[in-house]
Amino acid sequence: MPSFKSDFLRVMQERGFIHQISDETALDELFAKETVTAYIGFDATAKSLHAGSLIQIMMLHWMQKTGHRPIALMGGGTSMIGDPSFKDEARKLLTPDDIENNLVGIRKNFAPYLQFGDGPGDALMVNNADWLMDINYVSFLRDVGRHFSVNRMLSFDSVKLRLDREQSLSFLEFNYMILQAYDFVELNRRYGCTMQMGGSDQWGNIVNGIDLGHRMGTPQLFALTTPLLTTSSGAKMGKTASGAVWLDSEMLSPYDFWQYWRNTEDADVGRFLKLYTTLPLEEIARLEALGGSEINDAKKIFATEITAMLHGRKAAEDAAETARKTFEEGALAENLPSIDVSRAELQAGMGLLALLVQAGLAGSNGEARRHIQGGAVRVNDTPSSDERSKLTLDDLASGVIKLSVGKKKHVLVRPV
Repeated sequence: MPSFKSDFLRVMQERGFIHQISDETALDELFAKETVTAYIGFDATAKSLHAGSLIQIMMLHWMQKTGHRPIALMGGGTSMIGDPSFKDEARKLLTPDDIENNLVGIRKNFAPYLQFGDGPGDALMVNNADWLMDINYVSFLRDVGRHFSVNRMLSFDSVKLRLDREQSLSFLEFNYMILQAYDFVELNRRYGCTMQMGGSDQWGNIVNGIDLGHRMGTPQLFALTTPLLTTSSGAKMGKTASGAVWLDSEMLSPYDFWQYWRNTEDADVGRFLKLYTTLPLEEIARLEALGGSEINDAKKIFATEITAMLHGRKAAEDAAETARKTFEEGALAENLPSIDVSRAELQAGMGLLALLVQAGLAGSNGEARRHIQGGAVRVNDTPSSDERSKLTLDDLASGVIKLSVGKKKHVLVRPV
């Protein structure tokens, strides 16, 4: 890959964001000579985005930071269908109310990363429901549908994978890629948007939009995709055994968010620092070079920086301090995640298995039982090996019960 002239593409290259570019020379020249508008689409399938979307959000952040205009496209229209790409079965259809409620939550995820407004350098948040929900079907087929080859659409990996597994692909889902391509054309018409970005699994869909634009008379459009990110051991980003790593602080506490990144594998520290923080590359190189136990210091810095970008510097430092007290001093840190339980229930006695599940430390009684049998469960820092044990008010220490699974997962149980 060449050395880029434009600040944005140089940052993307140096920090490891680039997987594919449709016409890198022409795109570099465009970024070097004018303000470029580019977008990434986000469907409203939940009330918050999770950590798997952070690499895309950071691309929009760097666009704005290097003087360009990012668009966060909310999929109010496309969420009515759901992206079938690389899915074994159709997504559950959401109601318009579900989608609107999810969009309200997702919009909050962007506020720490982008400055929205009406100025030339301000980011835009746009909803594709504005043009998709009022489409005249017959007119759309004549004006847009005629440019698509079904033969070619069937050749896309995202479709072939589903068909090869003999899973049905509904006509509803088959239309998703047409609507996504049309979004690109519409954004170009409305906002002068010339580039779409996304994960490498979206390459075929993005190129579809470029081709449609060419056939419908837009200026040249561009694509830029990122590598699909996994940890060095192959785990998918943004997911844990206990659920998604949500960006909304009400769905996942800043402490738990910090702790997820603190547990980054040694081999991933440098790569993740480049992708998920704005630390200078020289500082990242220094941290990446740390060996032995010092790599843990780099992980703490990384966890604090990524948490500070999302939740603010104070929340990040509080999380780091909570972890320090909990792990280094063995103290009962008040900032640990907590759950409220009925004082009356606790007085009567609550099963340890049920409490572990209620606290989110296990996904089921079976999983909680395996944790206990494996010696991973502690109550008030004392190992607990009896899966039939019950906790009562007598187990309170400083007004709470501290439940732990392993060395890094802790929840305080508070009677109310």
